[in-house]
Amino acid sequence: MKMSKLFVQTQREFPADAEVISHKMLARAGYIKKLTSGVYNYLPLMWRVLKKVENIVREEMDKAGAQELLMPFVQPKELWEESGRWGAYGGELMRLKDRHGREMCLGPTHEEIITAIARDGLKSYKQLPVNLYQIQSKFRDERRPRFGLLRGREFIMKDAYSFAASQEDLDKEYKNMWQAYTNIFNRCGLATKAVQSDSGAIGGNVSHEFMVITDTDAGENDVFYCEECDYAANSNHAVSNLPEAIVDGSSYFTKNEIVDTPNCHSIEELSEFLKIPSSLILKSLIYIIDKEPVMALIRADKQAEETKLLNAAGGIDIRIASTAEIQELMDNQGFNAIPGFIGPKGMKNIKIITDNTVKEMKNFVVGINKNDVHQVGANLEDLGIDEINYADIRLVEAGEFCPQCGKPLKVTRGIEVGNIFQLGTKYSKPMNAVYLDADGKAKPYIMGCYGIGITRTAAAAVEAHHDEWGIKWPLSIAPYHVIVVPVSVKDEQQMSVANEIYEELLSNGVEAVIDDRDERPGVKFKDADLIGFPYRITVGKTITDGNVEFVTRSTGEKQVVKPDEAIKMVIDAVKNI
Repeated sequence: MKMSKLFVQTQREFPADAEVISHKMLARAGYIKKLTSGVYNYLPLMWRVLKKVENIVREEMDKAGAQELLMPFVQPKELWEESGRWGAYGGELMRLKDRHGREMCLGPTHEEIITAIARDGLKSYKQLPVNLYQIQSKFRDERRPRFGLLRGREFIMKDAYSFAASQEDLDKEYKNMWQAYTNIFNRCGLATKAVQSDSGAIGGNVSHEFMVITDTDAGENDVFYCEECDYAANSNHAVSNLPEAIVDGSSYFTKNEIVDTPNCHSIEELSEFLKIPSSLILKSLIYIIDKEPVMALIRADKQAEETKLLNAAGGIDIRIASTAEIQELMDNQGFNAIPGFIGPKGMKNIKIITDNTVKEMKNFVVGINKNDVHQVGANLEDLGIDEINYADIRLVEAGEFCPQCGKPLKVTRGIEVGNIFQLGTKYSKPMNAVYLDADGKAKPYIMGCYGIGITRTAAAAVEAHHDEWGIKWPLSIAPYHVIVVPVSVKDEQQMSVANEIYEELLSNGVEAVIDDRDERPGVKFKDADLIGFPYRITVGKTITDGNVEFVTRSTGEKQVVKPDEAIKMVIDAVKNI
């Protein structure tokens, strides 16, 4: 490909709305162009990258025994009603009607469709296990799309679904996909960590996310991990053992009583006023879950994790309550209290979820829905809670202890590029997707689900491989392997040698670009670095001595070599992809 013909327009500046480096680099280097919020055009360079990621995924999925198909992007309401997700999925599901008034949705995922396909095609245990996959565009109407391709509304995804007759077969396929994913991401030049995770709207009891560990702002989730064992988990799933803390206030409070705590609106102010550690305060938080208020109780030196709380409440959507909503709740309950003084005492007709940290608390401090006072020396049984629902709703913190080996946990940021779920019979049971076992009895399939974000993987590669000058694509997914740069297109010798190198590379299956533009050398070099060609062969003045410059983008190493040697170096590297 000649650079003068390549459809790419590099920009001098990063786009104003870009927050993370992958969005900045891909837009500035001419890979993507925003169409509307969370939706992007994949320009020729980007499409080459995505096709390479797709091909790696296909090769490894096929090697693992999965079979590719393609399902419709538009899905009927009826199948989603069968699974029970039409009303439960939330605002991310883009709903629409066709001209006949039939309700449809744009597919964010394909569990319902694939289960219906299996229901019609897999009748006997002799046909199982089976793994079917597709690579297709998806649409999720994110409330706040951001980070370019990392959190868009439209994206390309590989989703696979397995059907088995036993948990043992599901476990085998889960391990099979785990290995396939490891191979895929290794081939894409990404170091990943498989971490325990929450299944979210997909469902299931066992799930893992494959995270690209990064120190950039693009990391969506905290990943807690142990260096002494293999424990790793997303923050919405992580558990830990806590260091010792003072959780019995008997040495601070001689009796259960109500005391004045004027202007103690925060945990810090209350702790300082009473001269107690915050671990002796029971914190009461109000959330709105599926449009209804829910109270969460947790030890005040710890934070609530919203996904855990959402799961404990059995809800779909969660957010912290506003001051106005808390005031409305207090008014409805007959109290006159502002945040900082609220608590569970006397609360009626509201779901209360209590973190496991509260089990050990005794003689603690708690708000009683009256301003400027707190109850001290209190215990749970003093608060009149109708039903105590204990759950793990605590956000783990670095330094807490690994639940497997007891060593301190560390935390880092991670970008999710793949996930695997054990769905069990979550979809097959309600959709009556059954097979006949050896005894002729109808049983629901035991299912698994396995997703890889194609566009996310490409963006994550940029997050993991870049410098201040541009992208450093792994050779396996780079849009082109090498760029040949004649310093001056007006120099006949430079152009002759550059063209010879270019043609020789092409004849050996190397994806090469020659920069035939009549531009300054600095412009050509900057564009080459920004776009991220893994190798650059520069034909300049040294050609009079029979030499060219060979630059490796990933390391910045520069070598002066003969043209034939430069050609061989690229060909050998490409053969080893």
